[in-house]
Amino acid sequence: MKFIKKSVLSLVLLAGITLGTSSANAACKAHLGDFDWDSANIHTAIASFMIEHGFGCDVEVTKGSTTPIMAAFFDGQIDVITELWEDNLVELLKPHFADGSIIHMGTNTPASEQAFWVDRATAEAHGLKSVEDMKKPGVWELFKDPENPSKGRMTSCISGWTCYTINFVKLKEYGLDELYTNFDPGSGGALDAAIAGAFAKGKPIFSYYWTPTSLMGKAEIDMVRLEEPAYTADCWAAMSVVVEDIKANGQEAYVPSCANEYKDMALTKTVRADWAAENPDVAAMIKAYALPTEKVNEMLAYYVDESDGDMEATAIHFLSSNSVWESWVSADVAANIKSAL
Repeated sequence: MKFIKKSVLSLVLLAGITLGTSSANAACKAHLGDFDWDSANIHTAIASFMIEHGFGCDVEVTKGSTTPIMAAFFDGQIDVITELWEDNLVELLKPHFADGSIIHMGTNTPASEQAFWVDRATAEAHGLKSVEDMKKPGVWELFKDPENPSKGRMTSCISGWTCYTINFVKLKEYGLDELYTNFDPGSGGALDAAIAGAFAKGKPIFSYYWTPTSLMGKAEIDMVRLEEPAYTADCWAAMSVVVEDIKANGQEAYVPSCANEYKDMALTKTVRADWAAENPDVAAMIKAYALPTEKVNEMLAYYVDESDGDMEATAIHFLSSNSVWESWVSADVAANIKSAL
């Protein structure tokens, strides 16, 4: 399988790059949506290899930020999403699940967390345990934003990720927007680099981040999760309505609502219902696909540190060194995959 640049799709809808594979006399076609963060990349790589070589399908992968990828998925241009941060997208997903156009395919990874974090050295030196502590006199100056030195910097999500807008609302609801910028680092790699760079230089860092990731598994990265108001479904739903309105109409659409901590969630999968009906065997494999968080962390370390971000190499490494995937497919499909490794 070769992940090669194939085309750049509509800038209005898809900001990502389409990466393509093909199989002679393919029995099916599958278009997977991938995102610009590492854990999504490895799941897409593994599933793509299995679909192409196990089932003989033509496979395309389109990579981009959350908003354009999900828009293409809802529009029928993409068939499969192998890693979905579902609780971040409640209001966006609700009508599509309700009308049956997309199908929930169960859990991909059973445990993840998202939060605001501060490096441990700074947190312990200044007693920073919660988002309220970030409002203590003099604290914002520790994280001064070089592009806006009148405020501190909260290094946030990428603007194309829904969590960027969630963080924008959170900062306002917590009364932190007057003290900190909601800084867009530009890419997932740049976000990692900002955190790793701060530790390398011994400088304070206040940042959004999540797990599972290879970065949070590194011994030298020691972060303290800041406490926030406890998660409630009602508060999160109210905030999600505001978030989706801002995404559609701009930050001026903000109205006061509610905010609380991110829910530690299971990551899930979803497919187009029409595609699943045409490809029931492949859809069954997607539904069966699930990996424990520890295995995802292990594969992330390989992807980032050993394969240098090579999706195909990561897929081959996983399929060659693990047997759990054989339970997701029939014996003949498993044989096809093994012969391609």
